Amino acid sequence: MLFQMCQPAGQENPPMEGFNMAASDPEAILIADSVMAAQGGRESWDDTRYISWNFFGNRKLLWDKHTGNVRVEHVKDDTKILVNIDTGEGRVYKDGAEVTQPDSLAKYLQKGKEAWINDSYWLVMPFKLKDSGVTLKYLGEDTTQVGQQADVLQLTYENVGVTPENKYKVYVDKNTNLVAQWAYFRNADDSVPAFVMPWQDYQSYGQLKLSGDRGQAKITDIKVLDEVPENAFTSFEPVDL
Repeated sequence: MLFQMCQPAGQENPPMEGFNMAASDPEAILIADSVMAAQGGRESWDDTRYISWNFFGNRKLLWDKHTGNVRVEHVKDDTKILVNIDTGEGRVYKDGAEVTQPDSLAKYLQKGKEAWINDSYWLVMPFKLKDSGVTLKYLGEDTTQVGQQADVLQLTYENVGVTPENKYKVYVDKNTNLVAQWAYFRNADDSVPAFVMPWQDYQSYGQLKLSGDRGQAKITDIKVLDEVPENAFTSFEPVDL
């Protein structure tokens, strides 16, 4: 038996449109479903409205999962980006003033979207194992760097994200069904990862279990919220969460 069953396979965690079901391994899909269940379940994930976090001390983000609105605040300068990741529209504040020049505005709005793509993946990747463009393979059993017994999934991508040439190996703890480690490969045909990092210190936030501890790097100030101030995605004024 590959893992502890937590829910009927595929019934409570349908794939996103564009997930490569045909090329993905059934074992890998079942394990992905067990991860979703262990971290709170698909219904809880879909119902979650707002998530905020501090990405490695560099950026503070607030994400409205239901509307696609994202607020990105750079910690080391005054840059603030308010962008809708679905429409690409929004506002930017930089160097003490709002950016209005169209080309510059478009450039920084795109940077904001790319920051969200990267920073959110580091936090909520386990909920996105069956996302659009993903192919899942089961690579068998292995141990993590700290000796945990794990089932290993391989994620490759097609026509999604900023860097679809990437590959990940995701280690799922056989006892908890939580992601315990990931290995990142810049290119899908690379045999040696660019880095290997743990996923540890899971905590409950709202109805979800999330990990912010990546070893030497930390995602901090994680919050799952039902409400935020009305101006969070429209005003550059500070937001009190």
